[in-house]
Amino acid sequence: MTPLLDLAIRSSAILAAGLVFDLAMRSRAAALRHFVLAAALAGAVAVVPLSMVMPVWEVPIASSAPTRAAAVAQPAPTTMTTASGSPLPQHVSAERSAAQPPWLALAWFGGFAVAASSLFAGVYRLSRVSRRGRRSDDADWNAMARRIAASYGITRDVALVETGAPDLLATWGLLRPSVLLPSHARGWSRDRMHVVLCHELAHIRRHDWAVQMSAEALRTVLWFNPLIWMICTRLRRAGEQACDDAVLGRGVPPRDYASHLLELARRCRPGSRWASVVPMAHPSTLERRIVAMLNPGLNRQVLSTRAAVLTAAVLLAITLPVAALRAGQAPPTYFSGAIYDTTGAVMPGVSLTLEDAAQGKQTAVSDAAGRFQFASVAPGKYVLSAELPGFRALRQELELRNARDWDKAITLQVGTLSETISVRSTRMTAPATAVRPQAPAPVRVGGNIRVPRKLHDVKPVYPDSMRAAGRDGVVSLDAIIAEDGSVSSVRVISGDVHPDFAVAAVDAVRQWRFSPTLLNGRPVEVVMTVKVGFSLEN
Repeated sequence: MTPLLDLAIRSSAILAAGLVFDLAMRSRAAALRHFVLAAALAGAVAVVPLSMVMPVWEVPIASSAPTRAAAVAQPAPTTMTTASGSPLPQHVSAERSAAQPPWLALAWFGGFAVAASSLFAGVYRLSRVSRRGRRSDDADWNAMARRIAASYGITRDVALVETGAPDLLATWGLLRPSVLLPSHARGWSRDRMHVVLCHELAHIRRHDWAVQMSAEALRTVLWFNPLIWMICTRLRRAGEQACDDAVLGRGVPPRDYASHLLELARRCRPGSRWASVVPMAHPSTLERRIVAMLNPGLNRQVLSTRAAVLTAAVLLAITLPVAALRAGQAPPTYFSGAIYDTTGAVMPGVSLTLEDAAQGKQTAVSDAAGRFQFASVAPGKYVLSAELPGFRALRQELELRNARDWDKAITLQVGTLSETISVRSTRMTAPATAVRPQAPAPVRVGGNIRVPRKLHDVKPVYPDSMRAAGRDGVVSLDAIIAEDGSVSSVRVISGDVHPDFAVAAVDAVRQWRFSPTLLNGRPVEVVMTVKVGFSLEN
């Protein structure tokens, strides 16, 4: 599962819980409902980081047929490998091509780019308008702002900025908050200015701009999730109503406040260019807010510490299990798969062993379709071995965790040949004679491979310099038999052999010729290990 999809699924559970709580508390104060929605947003952001440190609580779900995961067999540690350019079978390349298409990521990135650009442009435009505005020098306004801020417990300096925009009345900024006033603000009455400052400074006390911008930022990432759109809308609405309650709580008559709000809405009609702020008189929320402020029975209490702690505890109790939860497909009751050779053909009659320290060993043999199966295999770490004469032995460690791990495709490589030659000679009393090389041990093969036969043999010659020095030696070589049966390369793998012995052995092996090695009727390269022993007789 991708991180984005994981974030979308986990955050949706938290956002849905926040919306349910908001609907259930429709009769409660707007300040409490705003806090619930903000806490749900915080939980939605924190759920993925928490999932990295929380203990895993995996819940298995019903699974369909598991996806086959292709695994090219690796040789046992004691076996030499072939050339690294062996082609993968057709079933491996087909499964790789079935990967998730990139258009989903491109679609998400397109939506993210549009949403992020819009949010960034709005904040930039707001910052530019604020910089071009001038701080109000009206003594009455600044004195009134300081008194209201002190009554709210605001200790930061709040700037009253007169802008040139006729439709902008809002608050923005976190560390240095500002109340942005429209160009016609100087014509307001003292009562209207008092109402405006009470409302906007309530936003600053509650940190509404920071909360709303955080919600908008999360929406740019999860733009495809309708829950985040609902949360952002209801959060903005609850924040405005909570500030209205704060204004009414200061003794402003509801009818006077409603009349001021209507007049402000008539003269300040913010468009989409001010989407990065919370305007005081937005027409979309005006009717609902006026109805609420004229309702004498509505709960207008401020958010208490006890209610905030209780709400945070409830949402934390939901967030932690969601962070620990893992939805996984229930594993099958058997471990199965198929075995192929490097041409993509199935391989019957392969002996397999599945080892586990706790459960011991299980054995199986691939059928005519190349399929194998081990019964009652629980999740855990295992060692899988596979053998067939003529092919390299497989010994692979694997861990069974996800449902797809219980189905495995294995490709066996063509095995290596080996030949040991003993070269004997007398100690300068007679011409050096070499014992005829021993014929390679017969190789037991399956029905799809034909082992090469040596057609031309050249005997290694005991070096005169080594005979004169009375020295013995053993040379180990790796030789690659090409598709036409010639020896294409020879490599000395002995680290402590005299160069004269190595040259004599390599010169002889390079001249050998074999019949082609056939795999399913097609010639293939094969690795051959050769050991040449030079010894002197008295």
